[in-house]
Amino acid sequence: MSGWMNKKKFFAVVFVFFFLGIYLGLTHARRVGADMESAYGKLKVLADVFTIVERNYVEPVKADNLINGAINGMLETLDPHSTYMTPEIYKEMQTETRGSFGGIGFEITIRDKVLTVVAPIEDTPASRAGIQSGDLILRIDGKSTKDVTLMEAVKLMRGPQGSQVTITIMRQGFTEPKDLTLTRAIIPIRSVRSRTLEPGYGYLKLSQFIERTFPDMEDALKKLETQDGPLRGLILDLRNNPGGLLEQAVKVADLFLDSGMIVYTEGRVEGQKMKFFVQKKEKTREYPIIVLVNGGSASASEIVAGALQDHGRAVVLGSQTFGKGSVQTIIPLEDGSALRLTTARYYTPNGRVIQAHGIIPDIVVADMVPEGKRNAVPRFMREKDLEHHLQGEGEKAAPQKPSDPAKKPEAAAAPQSTEDPPLDRALELLKTWQILNKVSKKNPA
Repeated sequence: MSGWMNKKKFFAVVFVFFFLGIYLGLTHARRVGADMESAYGKLKVLADVFTIVERNYVEPVKADNLINGAINGMLETLDPHSTYMTPEIYKEMQTETRGSFGGIGFEITIRDKVLTVVAPIEDTPASRAGIQSGDLILRIDGKSTKDVTLMEAVKLMRGPQGSQVTITIMRQGFTEPKDLTLTRAIIPIRSVRSRTLEPGYGYLKLSQFIERTFPDMEDALKKLETQDGPLRGLILDLRNNPGGLLEQAVKVADLFLDSGMIVYTEGRVEGQKMKFFVQKKEKTREYPIIVLVNGGSASASEIVAGALQDHGRAVVLGSQTFGKGSVQTIIPLEDGSALRLTTARYYTPNGRVIQAHGIIPDIVVADMVPEGKRNAVPRFMREKDLEHHLQGEGEKAAPQKPSDPAKKPEAAAAPQSTEDPPLDRALELLKTWQILNKVSKKNPA
């Protein structure tokens, strides 16, 4: 009887997902136009396999594990950002965007079937331990990360403050994998940091886009604009910012624009075709802005950089960004779990596609490198390096290659031997901007 009940449960789950996909129009492209009768036949085969495994496998298996495995397997055929979240992981995700969590502090993805660091979060155990973009995570507490899902990896690395986790990493230049034991900390989702570099020149660092980003940034801007006289120039640092909430990116870009479009999205379903415009405001900001980006700047960061660049509102300086130009929609499910599904691509105001291309800076300056490694070249993994990544417009689909952990990620030009070359260059440009502005006013054409 229990086997029959589990089979019914499996059928129910499969058919709910199947019809949800049809209703939303989100079925994978390879299934577009598939005959409905053929699809029903495949679902029956899937259910038969489930029953055979449950009854005949050498050891007892849990039906939930088989069902979750089938769901994850289905999503793995799509793109690296479409995932299934169990109720526990879904709750953690909601916590992460609202407040804080216990962990080690970096954004991860799957590249060539290997768990890979996108960017460390500033001032966390990971950044202090020297974790870099592109590091391969081979084991977590001795457990191989081969075939582990993103959400499973997140769960393994999260934990109570003060507890420890050992990760085994491999990096270009290493002769063998290296174990790092990190002490988990409360990762404060403090996404905005600001300071005055010199009188009249402000600096704003956005580490990610969460629910508090816009109001916190607005407060930080007001302080910069009122201390030490009027603000003559601003540096907006989006380096190693892995992204976050779309609505927050739109609000941040809106702070610096007077009119026009900020970003638009295109998907298969009409509801995923959206346009976001600048809101009317009483106060306009006219001081020059330089946006710093690098290979760790992704998603929402690229929306902001692209919008300010297209409107001619800011100069983008640094190295090419990550290239994640896709929108993920969170679809809650009845049991408290959720589907994180890629549903659209987003475009800059001028219609530039960011997916797999990224934002090309107006001025290319290599990023700073870790202390003690001044001769090193900063290397970043990008969206186009990920297996099954969503194709960008004009991008030719490359044949899938077997995993190659030794593959070299794309590199920026070698940096100069200063502490932070992009920041130094940005401040220098802002000062030059002011000088040239004064000269043009004295000598009008």
